[in-house]
Amino acid sequence: MTKGTRKIGFTLVELLVVIAIIGTLVGLLLPAVQSAREAGRRTSCINNQKQIALACLSHELVTKHFPCGGWGWGWLGDPDQGFGTRQPGGWVFNVLPYMEETVTRTIGVGETQAQKQQSRQRLASKVIPAFNCPSRRSPTTFALDDNPNTQKVNMKKCFTLARGDYAINAGSQSRCQIFPGPSTFDEGLSTQYPWPDVADHNGMSYQRSQVRQSQVTDGMSKTYLLGEKCLNPVSYLNGKDLADNSNLYTGYENDNHRCTYEPPIPDTRGLMVMDSFGSAHVGVCIFAMGDGSVKTVAYNIDPQVHRILGSRNDGAIISLEPL
Repeated sequence: MTKGTRKIGFTLVELLVVIAIIGTLVGLLLPAVQSAREAGRRTSCINNQKQIALACLSHELVTKHFPCGGWGWGWLGDPDQGFGTRQPGGWVFNVLPYMEETVTRTIGVGETQAQKQQSRQRLASKVIPAFNCPSRRSPTTFALDDNPNTQKVNMKKCFTLARGDYAINAGSQSRCQIFPGPSTFDEGLSTQYPWPDVADHNGMSYQRSQVRQSQVTDGMSKTYLLGEKCLNPVSYLNGKDLADNSNLYTGYENDNHRCTYEPPIPDTRGLMVMDSFGSAHVGVCIFAMGDGSVKTVAYNIDPQVHRILGSRNDGAIISLEPL
């Protein structure tokens, strides 16, 4: 180096200071970025529920009742059995035509029951993005836990299943599934079959329900229609949560139905909740009401208030503030 020439560079101390400043800035910006992303995902979740709620209302307008809950977890939807009590599939299967999913609803139409065991596999793996909350998981197929209880009566075992993050309101009672359903199709259609009693159910959809709008005497805007279901984050993808081990199109079970006996619960690692609503959102769970409006409910909502909102006809009327 010649005389009078100054060497340009950083000292170690200067470099460490710059790195510390950058780290501090990143630490300040990251929560803001994450918050913005979650706000976007929450908006998508709200839009999903709005779309599904409007489909349920369209179903009620055409058929004169909200979508039936189907027979039980042992059965998937059958395209040849209409929308009433003869339909073994659940509420999601029944609203498909009102969500521009008629092609999915008609998979296997006109087939024999033996042939439908094959086509039910195709149905079970049919993904519909509107039924997945982006704060929780992407709309894709998920693994089937190798559990004998997941064997379906009217399908062979399918190892990739479409699942949903939204459950319809079965009522304020403490149960939202009962049994797999009849052992044969003919049993389910028989007028002599001894169906379990659901007299305690007061929600919008449950086993073989046909709830009319006129039966929602507490008010459509004052009764939950559907909401997010509580799940164990460890089992989002593996099917080991016993209330998330089936698929979108089954009959009455807690994979696709929830009740309001307990308040909504945030998704918590290691916590498996069988019957309650809940979500992956911070602080709140999102619900669609019977009139199609969408509202947020805090996890610390009064338990009695939550039960009242789950009942369509208990005479106790409570309003929630809109979003």
